Amino acid sequence: MIFFISAAAQTNDLTGQPAQAVKGEVRLIQVGSGGTVMDSSRAVVWLVPLDTVRPIRFNAERPNYRMVQRGKTFEPNLLVVPTGSVVNFPNLDPWFHSVFSLYRGKRFDLGLYEAGSQKEVRFDRPGASYVFCNIHPEMVAVVLTVDAEFYGISDKAGHISIPDVPPGRYLLHVWSENATPEALQALERLIVIGNGNHGLPTLSIPATRQISMKHKNKFGRDYDPKALTPEY
Repeated sequence: MIFFISAAAQTNDLTGQPAQAVKGEVRLIQVGSGGTVMDSSRAVVWLVPLDTVRPIRFNAERPNYRMVQRGKTFEPNLLVVPTGSVVNFPNLDPWFHSVFSLYRGKRFDLGLYEAGSQKEVRFDRPGASYVFCNIHPEMVAVVLTVDAEFYGISDKAGHISIPDVPPGRYLLHVWSENATPEALQALERLIVIGNGNHGLPTLSIPATRQISMKHKNKFGRDYDPKALTPEY
């Protein structure tokens, strides 16, 4: 993973020092073949401040995070939020949904709710929460909760941008669903933004896992085969 850093014309409200838009490029490396994975999207990089850079925003000041249910899909299918954020799950489909997560991150079960309604979840612990619908097995998404407000998600070409990063020391973290937790932990390191130092270390994400979308329902059972039919 290679990052190229550029400065932006923004100002940190706390210190008056200029903030920077941190831009970079990520590459997933297929272990075994040594080749670059063509689709380098869905890698997340976030920076945890090691110095006091500005007060953490209260929930009322944070964006309105939403994961919409539409066309039997979640939009977006990857959402990154700071720890403590509330995410709304509006149902914009003309049928019922039943959203739940039983993975390592935030465990929740919103139960059955009808078209036009919405429910919300507070993500109060860091980690990846895989989100499913108990009615429609094709609906899969991830909410990644991080202990930071500086983060970015790579696109298919591997481009990534983290806006409004004040100068200071940070601990860099990386997440990709194709890498093992051990490989991701090995990529963590200290970086410095500002004071003439605009370089980040060269990193590579080893892609060793193939993500399967097959899963059980919230009761640990197989889905009804009729669930994949258009009228279900």
